[in-house]
Amino acid sequence: MKTTEKGKMGRATSGKNGRVGRIRTGKLFIPVVQGMRMDGSEPTPGTGVTTRADFGEWYNEVIERADLSDKRYPIKGMNVWKPYGWKAMRLIDGLIREEMERTGHGEVHFPLLIPRTEFAKEGDHIKGFDAEVYWVTRGGLNELDVPLLLRPTSETAMYPMFNLWIRSHGDLPLRIFQIVNVFRYETKMTKSFIRVREIHFFESHTAHADLGDAERQIRLNLEILERFARKICIPHLVLMRPEWDKFAGAHYTLGIDCLMPDGKTLQLGSIHQYRTNFSIPYDIRYEDENGEHRYAHQTTYGMSERLIGAVIGVHGDDRGIIFPPAIAPYQAVVVPILVKGKRDMILGESELLMAELKGMGYRAHLDARDMRPGAKYYDWELRGVPLRIELGPRDIEGGQVVVVRRDTGEKAFVPRDRLGDHIASSLSDMEAGLWNRAAERLREGIRTITDLRDGVEMTGILKMHWCGAEECARQVEIVLELTILGHAPEPDMPEEGEEGGNGSNGDRGLDGGSQPCDPGIPGCEETTAASREEPGGMCIHCKRPASTIIYAARTY
Repeated sequence: MKTTEKGKMGRATSGKNGRVGRIRTGKLFIPVVQGMRMDGSEPTPGTGVTTRADFGEWYNEVIERADLSDKRYPIKGMNVWKPYGWKAMRLIDGLIREEMERTGHGEVHFPLLIPRTEFAKEGDHIKGFDAEVYWVTRGGLNELDVPLLLRPTSETAMYPMFNLWIRSHGDLPLRIFQIVNVFRYETKMTKSFIRVREIHFFESHTAHADLGDAERQIRLNLEILERFARKICIPHLVLMRPEWDKFAGAHYTLGIDCLMPDGKTLQLGSIHQYRTNFSIPYDIRYEDENGEHRYAHQTTYGMSERLIGAVIGVHGDDRGIIFPPAIAPYQAVVVPILVKGKRDMILGESELLMAELKGMGYRAHLDARDMRPGAKYYDWELRGVPLRIELGPRDIEGGQVVVVRRDTGEKAFVPRDRLGDHIASSLSDMEAGLWNRAAERLREGIRTITDLRDGVEMTGILKMHWCGAEECARQVEIVLELTILGHAPEPDMPEEGEEGGNGSNGDRGLDGGSQPCDPGIPGCEETTAASREEPGGMCIHCKRPASTIIYAARTY
């Protein structure tokens, strides 16, 4: 039997008539039967690569084999979303839209191109992004008088319009969001969903009468994050980035980080407090109740397609992806057990079962492919479908189905008249189980050190005392070869002469000047605990009294 090789991830062909061939992936040979999968080839158990032993290899392979994305587009870092992956991303977008609409944000859609003249107005912003932008310098055959850039983010596109939209205190607060693609000239090694050049991106932008109201928006953003993260089952840390790593133009940045199986952290998104850093250069002013003109205070909140990468990494296992029910393209797949002489009857019953599932509001799929049931099981396990529902002749005679959970492998024989209740409880239990397992791994992955030498060989997130001096943090990064993620968020209290806000958030109960990370918010538990800890010890580097506790990790 011949096999062929085409680079590290090259696919091999097989013999004729569905005989077993092999795929070469690095040093691993994985059997595959040609001619019987979605693209005509029958799948095999799992990926052949373990998530812990070689996460990078596993991650790349599972994306390819689950048909989420194709990275062979002729521009590096601009990948093609396949239907299954795009459906998962659209479901994530739907959850974000629900939260935005619930909290009074209006959806907009701004142009892709930004004039250089607008981009250059905020000095720190252009310094932070100038090396990462794509420029458009010609229109047809003509050189443009003002070069245009593809948006790397949308502050400089939106804020000239904020200048026109905001006139009086009655126009505030202004809350808008959009879900678009942004472009960044990424020079590092690209990785599907994690480090790409064309990025599917959510961003909300708000404007407020004063700092107190802007701080309440920060807390509202954290509430939105809490609800959203529960649905995709991703526990995380919310940490205030150090001054040298905050977003270009921000007063402070809160980074949202999760822990991947290889011990690295992945930043899922960020929340920024701008104060008046953008409203001054863009002249975004309003007339208050006393007829005085004041600059608006602004915030932003953004997340990207990295959310898909996090779901794959945090929940996946050696058999493939595990999608949380809320974002699974299919929540259940019906696999008919076909036997000779009863094929049409079984398929007919399977179609009736599908109609029942869709009538209950579930996203379901009938796998009627002409292939062995076991191969279908492996395929849908790889693709992460939460529930597999098997239906054979004995099940039909007994008025039941067999339901198998993807996360635990638990198998249940369920009467047809109780199927709806069983699916609802199974998906709820699965969501809770995925969250709890991921939260436990995050807790186990955070290690406290008191001596730099102790952290040299450690993986995961390291927690340590710090005096607050940048030079000490830089030395920590050099010695441990880690990146400082930041410290627990602190309240941004109005300075003398600034207003504390007028409670315009209504019944949301978000108090001005409160700490923007709450013990009740998942993902803030660790950071809030750190902020409550009395540093008490000595700086990890200089051994002077510590003023705070910082977190550090290897990052993507």
